[in-house]
Amino acid sequence: MEPVFDSKAAPKEAVVRPMVPEIFRVEKYRKETHDTYTLELKSASGTGEHRFKAGQFNMLYKFGVGEAAISISGDPSLPNPLIHTIRTVGSVTKAMSKLKVGDTIGVRGPFGSCWPVQEAVGNDVVIIAGGIGLAPLRPVIYQVLAERRKYGKVFLFYGTRTPDDLLYRGELEKWRARFDMEVLVTVDRASSDWHGNVGVVTTLLKKLVLDSDNTVAMICGPEIMMRFVAMDLIKKEMTLDRIYVSMERNMKCGIGLCGHCQYGPTFICKDGPVYTYDQVIELLARREI
Repeated sequence: MEPVFDSKAAPKEAVVRPMVPEIFRVEKYRKETHDTYTLELKSASGTGEHRFKAGQFNMLYKFGVGEAAISISGDPSLPNPLIHTIRTVGSVTKAMSKLKVGDTIGVRGPFGSCWPVQEAVGNDVVIIAGGIGLAPLRPVIYQVLAERRKYGKVFLFYGTRTPDDLLYRGELEKWRARFDMEVLVTVDRASSDWHGNVGVVTTLLKKLVLDSDNTVAMICGPEIMMRFVAMDLIKKEMTLDRIYVSMERNMKCGIGLCGHCQYGPTFICKDGPVYTYDQVIELLARREI
């Protein structure tokens, strides 16, 4: 986020105010599924690029309604426009679903930790997504494919409830057509015109043969899905520090002040949302957290 100048500060001294949203305009609105949509946003002030790392999120502010933490789902090498894929789950995201091209929205960020894309160089990469969890992982796919020769084997396993819940259908087809990437998609409940895999996403891992010492896994989806996927990867002798997950919580400030996203001893907005599995394995097993 660009610095905001304080009139009381010393001359030419920029004071960053992470709680002050910058005004963006909706450049494009695209319906993805019955409850999911994608917004493409550009700064109303024309301040230029708003760089981010794969896995980070922004706080999006719908004026008169409130804020919601939304992962950035665009290409990190092309941060203008900012792209967010959003599922309607509450009053804020419902209000944002009614935005039109030209409407304004407030943006704070980016915040949070990121996926280990650079650390994975030289390794095989396993990307596993459930439902809306593909959106926070899409920047990883863009980045890995842009520098494909730096990585070993690349796998994408994606599961949704029904075929109608699939995100990014056009891109999925393009990725499946590549010879340097294996893409498998499954649904929990098939329709009459679905001819693909049926079952939870963990069923896709049964035949996966891993070089556990040279593989990095990145997982995003419902907590129960991530827990069972991680268990399967551990059975394949992957160590906990090579398995990464992205956590979700009700974030209100983005900078660790309000406490809404406290997750045991950590604050997801500043310590996460991306964690190694050894950092959260005990917390995931506790229902009260």
